[in-house]
Amino acid sequence: MAKKSIFKKALKIIGGIIIFFTLPSLLLFGFMYLKYDEDLPTGQQGAKADALATKMLDALNEDAYLNTDYLEWTFKGRHHYKWYKRDGKCEVYWDDFTVILDLKDYSQSKVFVAQQEYNGVEQQKYIDKAINFFNNDSFWLVAPYKVFDKGVERRLVTTDSNEEALLVTYTTGGSTPGDSYLWHLDKDGKPKSFQMWVDILPIDGLEATWENWTTTDTGALLPTFHKFLIFGLELEDIKGTEL
Repeated sequence: MAKKSIFKKALKIIGGIIIFFTLPSLLLFGFMYLKYDEDLPTGQQGAKADALATKMLDALNEDAYLNTDYLEWTFKGRHHYKWYKRDGKCEVYWDDFTVILDLKDYSQSKVFVAQQEYNGVEQQKYIDKAINFFNNDSFWLVAPYKVFDKGVERRLVTTDSNEEALLVTYTTGGSTPGDSYLWHLDKDGKPKSFQMWVDILPIDGLEATWENWTTTDTGALLPTFHKFLIFGLELEDIKGTEL
């Protein structure tokens, strides 16, 4: 009887601990879901949507970005990049790993561990990790410049505040095709924020700011900070040059 009593008591304690840690999380998620979750808005494709996208690109000096052959930056202090745009290569650094990504042919990428070239059984795993890092972290840097990429759909949306916004859907490419973003712009067309309908997030329509813009040596405008709920995403050591 004593053993059964101890066992039941242990189960109650374990159950209490699980409830203690999970119930607040469930309540927080429920609150956030009710507060922020939105359906994907509808909009019209065509000339007006394309015109708003072009206005955004003009506000950011797209020509200067296109003439930027080399970009360097650090994402959240952990991932470091040297992107040779014209050559289609990017050096990705994190911890003791370096992957030289061939963006035209991933199979030609090279992996280095502690500065020594690595061809072991986990080589592809590190290449895949670098690809995912690059797709995510470069998007937070240059997403506005990708609105006319192949496979991208653009729609003009009128918001509840009667303002024009640009809905962009990536039907192909990247790590998560099918994701949609609603760009909110200032009167000049410069991005202020976007809302996200993406597979990686359990709540639809969450918003992140685009702010603290910097101008590269080539004249392209790039963000250095995004506020997302209570979190901040910093992009540091941004450099953009012509080679």
